[in-house]
Amino acid sequence: MTAQLIDGNALSRQLRGEVAQRAAALTARGVTPGLAVVLVGDNQASAVYVRNKVKACADNGLHSVLEKYDASMTEAELLARVEALNEDPSIHGILVQLPLPAHIDAHKVIETISPEKDVDGFHVASAGALMVGQPGFKPCTPYGCMKMLESIGVNPRGKHAVVIGRSNIVGKPMAMLLLAANATVTVCHSATPDLAHHTRQADIVVAAVGKRNVLTADMVKPGAVVIDVGMNRNDEGKLCGDVDFAGVSDVAGWITPVPGGVGPMTITMLLVNTIEAAERRAGI
Repeated sequence: MTAQLIDGNALSRQLRGEVAQRAAALTARGVTPGLAVVLVGDNQASAVYVRNKVKACADNGLHSVLEKYDASMTEAELLARVEALNEDPSIHGILVQLPLPAHIDAHKVIETISPEKDVDGFHVASAGALMVGQPGFKPCTPYGCMKMLESIGVNPRGKHAVVIGRSNIVGKPMAMLLLAANATVTVCHSATPDLAHHTRQADIVVAAVGKRNVLTADMVKPGAVVIDVGMNRNDEGKLCGDVDFAGVSDVAGWITPVPGGVGPMTITMLLVNTIEAAERRAGI
């Protein structure tokens, strides 16, 4: 069996087209959706991510503000900037790029962002809303994974889904979204004694641990959907995921590539959340 690819680039283009239409409709009503992106320090990877986010806004009809600060910025100064953005009516979403310098408490910063502008979906209020099934902002990467399942016509209802990883950013919210979609969900992690025992039973596997080849062909049920959230480098320095792509492709029914799978969806869902924030503010 050769797995079919879930093309994150193609789905991303489609969803961004819908974002642009919604942005145009808001702009026609006198509301320009606005995203503030805050970058502290000189982490090169963060600078690339931020640049891509700002460009995505510009390409799809959103207004973006990029605020760059030196690594010497104090925690109090950053909190004050976030508070000011909370009060700015032209800003509908606030994103503080992680990681932050060691002297700044990232949790404190995230909790200072207004839940109505938490388009990353990291605030405790957003996590709580997800937990109890109330409206809120879904974290972008798991949200993108759910859109990928939808795009290939896979309804998680009644299926067994295994999530490898328990981070607050991907693993836990991924499990909550699958559970909300009526899947039976198993969360595996570094203390799980026999990972393969669980993954071989799974109709859907989401690998999100940041470790190469954590999922190999012998661990996958024939025909399963495999979503690879990992971002690693192989021995040649090329980008790869958590899944042994070549091997698993021979067993799975569907698989996401790295690059070109989940990655493009993360920024796309940030745009979707920002549009939704603007629509809520406009009473739509």
